[in-house]
Amino acid sequence: MLGLFTKKANTLLGIDISSTSVKLLELSRTGNRYRVEAYAVEPLPPNSVVEKNISDMEGVGQALSRVVAKAKTGVKSAAVAVAGSAVITKTIEMEAGLTDDELENQLRIEADQYIPYPLEEVAIDFEVQGLSARNADRAEVLLAACRRENVEVREGALALAGLTAKVVDVEAYALERAYGLLEAQLGGGSELTVAIVDVGATMTTLSVLHAGRTIYTREQLFGGRQLTEEIQRRYGLSVEEAGLAKKQGGLPDDYDSEVLQPFREAVVQQVSRSLQFFFAAGQFNDVDYILLAGGTASIPGLDRLIQQKLGTQTLVANPFADMALSNKVNAGALASDAPALMIACGLAMRSFD
Repeated sequence: MLGLFTKKANTLLGIDISSTSVKLLELSRTGNRYRVEAYAVEPLPPNSVVEKNISDMEGVGQALSRVVAKAKTGVKSAAVAVAGSAVITKTIEMEAGLTDDELENQLRIEADQYIPYPLEEVAIDFEVQGLSARNADRAEVLLAACRRENVEVREGALALAGLTAKVVDVEAYALERAYGLLEAQLGGGSELTVAIVDVGATMTTLSVLHAGRTIYTREQLFGGRQLTEEIQRRYGLSVEEAGLAKKQGGLPDDYDSEVLQPFREAVVQQVSRSLQFFFAAGQFNDVDYILLAGGTASIPGLDRLIQQKLGTQTLVANPFADMALSNKVNAGALASDAPALMIACGLAMRSFD
């Protein structure tokens, strides 16, 4: 056999473990064109992930097994992410020209200056960013550190589904990588300042990127679960029924005006407040675009309302707009899930680094 149809060994599944679901994405690339080979989303048991921490590894592992079966993928290597709030990052200067091994040894000696946990409890990674602008004999090194248990619980959950975690990334960096696909859709060159508002089930994360790099992130407790709970309360439904009705419709006529519109207004307030914090932090007093990500982004009319109230062009993020799709991917389902797949997409793109 020529091996024409065997997958490259370095293909990684992008797996995003959020508070209510696991999302899987597999990409391939020919030249500069990406293709979606497989994707699936699977709900998680309630409270198995709380504020981005896995509290029920077994439940998450079972959901991962189901999502792999649903996606019909044969790839066993994966990239996952930890939340930005769980990671300490610092840019430090070190002697230029050191090998990776020398850098690693040096960092281990010096790391306790930068990291407030015992080193045996911490997973450390680093990346050389380039030479220091101040001193050509020094290199700027980005140091990232995370409590080891955060990494190990994700590796353990993947292992229960027969998967190996080859890469553990940070959500903000995965989002930044996926944003690279959207930059061309925005027009306006590479110097744009763009706010990505990821409204998940329980957490809203604002990431501001300038010239394609993350310059600010902020998390706050607010999300689509508030809409689900209001649907439950008002119409006497279970969590599952309310979640389904939210996605598929079929609610009474007063739903739009009495439940959905107040929730849309609440999202606008959250976005506005998050941006005010960013502007107060200093160097910028406006952004060129707002991109909506996360499951809540697909609520009809939300982008228009934000644009109208805040006066900033607002779009729903779709990293797959210019991608080809394999014949086992449902184009309609992918389009509706697209804003919620930004992190999974950025993780799957690690295959091509």
